[in-house]
Amino acid sequence: MRNIFLILFLTLSLNALGQSSIQYDIVLAGGRVIDPETRLDAIRNVGIQNGRIAMVSADPLEGKETLNVSGMVVSPGFIDLHVHGVSNVEQEYQLHDGVTTALELEWGIEHTGAWYASRQDKALIHYGASVNWPYERLRATGKYQEGVEELLNMVRANEREIASFIHVAAPSFTEDLTTEEMNQTLTNIKSSLEEGGIGIGVPIGYLPGTKPAEMYSVFEMAGQLDALIFTHNRQPNILATQEVIANAVLTGAPLHIVHINSMSLGQIDFALNMVSAAAQKGFDITTELYPYTAASTGLMIAMFDEGWQERLGIDYGDLQLVATGERLTKETFARNRRTNQVVIMHMMQPEWIARGIAAPGVIIGSDGMQYSKLAHPRTAGTFSRVLGKYVREDQVLDLNTAIEKMTLLPAKRLEGIAPMMRFKGRIQVGADADITVFDPKAVIDKATFKGGLEFSEGIEYVLVNGTFVLKNGRTVSNVFPGQGVYGKFKK
Repeated sequence: MRNIFLILFLTLSLNALGQSSIQYDIVLAGGRVIDPETRLDAIRNVGIQNGRIAMVSADPLEGKETLNVSGMVVSPGFIDLHVHGVSNVEQEYQLHDGVTTALELEWGIEHTGAWYASRQDKALIHYGASVNWPYERLRATGKYQEGVEELLNMVRANEREIASFIHVAAPSFTEDLTTEEMNQTLTNIKSSLEEGGIGIGVPIGYLPGTKPAEMYSVFEMAGQLDALIFTHNRQPNILATQEVIANAVLTGAPLHIVHINSMSLGQIDFALNMVSAAAQKGFDITTELYPYTAASTGLMIAMFDEGWQERLGIDYGDLQLVATGERLTKETFARNRRTNQVVIMHMMQPEWIARGIAAPGVIIGSDGMQYSKLAHPRTAGTFSRVLGKYVREDQVLDLNTAIEKMTLLPAKRLEGIAPMMRFKGRIQVGADADITVFDPKAVIDKATFKGGLEFSEGIEYVLVNGTFVLKNGRTVSNVFPGQGVYGKFKK
């Protein structure tokens, strides 16, 4: 890794014998530069040239544009492994939260290659997605195809349509696949990986009737290919966590468990201990969480089948309707479930979240939803909340560790499946100039469960590939520097 950056540095510096002879495109002057990989934490000047970091120096640098960022932190841009809102509407909230790369890896994207092409030269920040296992399975069986394709025309516009997709498709997932259908499912997944998909999205929690043997076959293929699996576990309990860990250990599949907080609830310590023990034994298993005590999803999914109150430890009044903000009753639950409304589920305790955030190696991911004014606040405030509440106010973890969990750890998690991530998550010569500059005394999330989405505060500058997308806390108009992040199998 260091050799790669050294080569880039030599290339950038080939015609220069001293820093004073170089005029950089942009200089960020006098900020507190934090690089989580080298452990640099010092006042430095950062020179940016041709979309990359070309110099990090204690000496003055000359730039075509120089910004005085003294008193601010200069950090690698935040990397979000778990978003569902992938349009520029959501990306604007994300960049105001310091995010420079936002990836849809839990659910993934249907028609992978076409989706990547549709975003080219149109994105505010970097984008990418995994292969969507449920869709590739449906293509293999041919069941419900007409209804599913109709829903896919709307699926990216509204979380309700994702839930509708699941509702239409779910019956077929309780059925055994024939040998031919299983083989075709795996062939479809491989084809979509070759279109650029970043590993395999396995949201089995939305399709819990899936047979264990079928799921094991997907893990087997992932192990053979060394293709990273992103899984929403079958149920929010320890047995489901054990299932995916066992599958990964036995098949050698690299595994990332999404939102461990809502997957384990009050048993979060047990779940984290299992993930940590597996990693210490050399298995490629990681996890993430978001810094809120509520989850969010559509009412039509299997999670709300009979017995949900006992399984989740909540009742009707703990469900908040995204459309209006109202809390549900037995009657309004039934009515809104028929129309598949999205709810916020107040189901976790603050101490569970604090312990998860503090746990070594746990990545921060938002699980940000599609835009709705009253959408879950994690859509807009995840990373600023960690910096403002959990670092500055509650002192659950220090600033350097928080930045590592939001930059270097997600970058390194993806390097094996998406090689371009080797150049992200770092403030080093040769790294991509994806940079977030924030005021550590002011940064905080502003989105709330009652008030809905708002831009976070304290994020002052965001650069993507050396281009400002946020400047003085304001969105820069008509710039689209975001690029596709592709998996290693792309042809």
